Amino acid sequence: MQETALPRPPSQFCKRIFSIHMSQADSNPAPHSPIGSRMKVSNLTRGTVLATRLEVADTGQKRNKGLLGRKGLAEGEGLWIVPCESVHTFFMQFPIDLVYLDRKYRVKKVRHSVGPWRLSVCMSAHSILELPSGTIRKTQTQRGDTLELDLATTHADEVIFEIG
Repeated sequence: MQETALPRPPSQFCKRIFSIHMSQADSNPAPHSPIGSRMKVSNLTRGTVLATRLEVADTGQKRNKGLLGRKGLAEGEGLWIVPCESVHTFFMQFPIDLVYLDRKYRVKKVRHSVGPWRLSVCMSAHSILELPSGTIRKTQTQRGDTLELDLATTHADEVIFEIG
């Protein structure tokens, strides 16, 4: 019977990369996204929806925290880290899909089911979507696709007026 290996603790290299990553955060807000907003992201090329409850990490504090401390992402949830060209999954408790975007929301790179204690980079990316594992396969998102990010609307946002 085979034993399942537990993730090994981070090496000195990983700790160094993590500290560099944390020190490089800047506080430029995401374009076209009010701070604290939730967004919807659609794949225009494939006609699919990647997320309906996408949080925006557009400040240094939000980018540093990312998904750390969470137990997972539900279907439809995600995190858009902007600006960003690399992420790590140190100390995370679940795998995620990664979609790297350029400034025009074209997909530069995708990574499926990135597990804990990993580092992923795309130097030509401007931002990264962190999504539940399996989202990329389900939506058939590929390099070269064009995505659209819009403010998400919910029933709580809608106001209905009745006249007499």
